[in-house]
Amino acid sequence: MAAAALSRFLGKQANITLIESDAIGTVGVGEATIPQIRLFNHGLGIDENAFVAATQGSFKLGIQFDGWNGDDQHYIHAFGNIGRQLGLVGYHHYWLRALKGSQNNDLWSASPCAVAANENRFARVEERPGQLPSGVAYAYHFDAGLYAKFLRQYAETNGVKRIEGTIAEVAQHPESGVIQSLHLESGQAIAGDFFIDCSGFRGLLIEGALNAGYDDWRHWLPCDRAVAVPCEASQPLTPYTKASARKAGWQWRIPLQHRTGNGHVYSSAHISDDEAASILLDNLDGAALDDPRQLQFTTGKRKRAWVKNCVALGLSAGFMEPLESTSIHLIQSAIARLLQLLPGAHIAEADIAEYNCQTDFEWERIRDFLILHYHANGRNEPFWQAVRDAEIPDSLAHKIALFEANGRIVREHEELFTEAGWLQVLIGQGIMPDGYHPLADQLSEKDLSEFLKLAGQHATAVASRMPDHGDYIAQHCAAAQISSPTNRILA
Repeated sequence: MAAAALSRFLGKQANITLIESDAIGTVGVGEATIPQIRLFNHGLGIDENAFVAATQGSFKLGIQFDGWNGDDQHYIHAFGNIGRQLGLVGYHHYWLRALKGSQNNDLWSASPCAVAANENRFARVEERPGQLPSGVAYAYHFDAGLYAKFLRQYAETNGVKRIEGTIAEVAQHPESGVIQSLHLESGQAIAGDFFIDCSGFRGLLIEGALNAGYDDWRHWLPCDRAVAVPCEASQPLTPYTKASARKAGWQWRIPLQHRTGNGHVYSSAHISDDEAASILLDNLDGAALDDPRQLQFTTGKRKRAWVKNCVALGLSAGFMEPLESTSIHLIQSAIARLLQLLPGAHIAEADIAEYNCQTDFEWERIRDFLILHYHANGRNEPFWQAVRDAEIPDSLAHKIALFEANGRIVREHEELFTEAGWLQVLIGQGIMPDGYHPLADQLSEKDLSEFLKLAGQHATAVASRMPDHGDYIAQHCAAAQISSPTNRILA
């Protein structure tokens, strides 16, 4: 991703060299995304149909959470809008007023993405001037290995030099400590002015050489292991990710064209590796296509993502469990941030400080959103009781208190998750406000009923115009349609 983006926007201003080894495996479980990935791909000039086909992908309208508030409970964190604002007041305040009165209305009935996901529908909606916005947003599921291959071809076409090899030593200036060159096991040395560390959990440059430090967040997010396995594809091809609560963690399901990705994230303090793997295999939609792969991780982030002349991306920068599909986004947002603060002839400490400040804020707000899912659970197993009773960050406690009082949701400094995202998880996990915005009382009962009814009719109308998700893929971006690498990128 970094090589592709830098080659696209820097052009011939920089010589970009990518060092990687096919002998080193990748985690390869990050197959679900959020809508911001469309901005990244669009910026690279990637044709969407070609991209989805090349990566065996499907479309995603949200994440369905099963069992988080009790075994028989489920809700969806749908992308896009829920209803629309009226005057100064958001839709959910009118919904809350109706709920506390004589009217009963499902929150998600006003979400076009939720309605479409429930009916296994998908289509790209063309926004038309003079008409209400559709309220639809979407992302993708894809094979992460195929996406990397896709971007490798893109980067090399744009002039990136790829070197196959394994780094044996990081050479630093004896006084300043800046990285000067990387020495490979083959004996080759590659010098550079700026280095991007994508070496995974080890953080070979950012930690091994530059000692950035690590913020361990396991006291808030105690899951520390995962087991992953693909299985046969099943029908229907659902346009959403599924996150199902289990005894000591949760299980993901990500539908692709050629297979379904599955994994079980869990706390090793509450369940054994063998039992975790057994739970995963017992809850697959089809036959497993491989042996389960075990992963160990420490949720958290580097204390400094940028040190001297090195920026860490991906697992080198930290790890957020894939509960809300943020891993790939965090890479792409970091690349965008680096491009905004790209150093010239000299690296300024002010730029480094700003990059790290923005990084810390983004990671901490995503952390809080993930903690909310665990904290506000309705399950009785020891793991779930422990995470429910654990202390939470002050920033999250304030957010919950603000919502519990009068349904207020404040999005700070363009934090990643929108008001609609927070609303759905708060309500879906059983947190209900005591009040609502008083301006919602300005509508008469009749007008309130009509307003909610129109929101539901709009969502239904938008979804009803969409075909079946699988049929849409078959018509526009089935993998078999890609017959030549030259068809894959329109830049």
